[in-house]
Amino acid sequence: MTYLGGGKLTGKCMCGAVQYAVADEFLYAMNCHCSNCRRATGSAFKPFAGIEREKLAITNGEGDLMRFGGEKAHDAHCKLRGSLLYSVVSDGALVHVAMGTLVDDPSIRPTQHIFVGSKASWFTITDDLPQFEEFPVAAGGRCRRGRRPRRPRGFRLVDTPRK
Repeated sequence: MTYLGGGKLTGKCMCGAVQYAVADEFLYAMNCHCSNCRRATGSAFKPFAGIEREKLAITNGEGDLMRFGGEKAHDAHCKLRGSLLYSVVSDGALVHVAMGTLVDDPSIRPTQHIFVGSKASWFTITDDLPQFEEFPVAAGGRCRRGRRPRRPRGFRLVDTPRK
């Protein structure tokens, strides 16, 4: 991955072995409550921000990355302490950066909660962001549970938000 762009943010894993730079040009940001994100983070949900893959670059510790999955779809963790840094999605076109690994403050904030139909029963969402049972339908097709849409740009929110 190569980083191109002006406004740059930095991020790193818990131990600092793996560090990255990413453009502050995120396309969207969400809080995911699916069971996979909860397991990967050990938390009630994963706040993530999506961006084109070429706008993220590993700046230190490439050899300390552990990838689960293939080239076009994987989760990238620090192999020393296990921190989830990002996920490659949409046939390798996008990355979902785990917002908790950002050192710098991004200009984007999560705008919705997704997969609340499978959220942890012990957690209560207390903000006013829209909530969706699964993933909102993107322009061009429906998403199956656990799959990300191929074209997240141009979201059309067709589900009725939960309150």
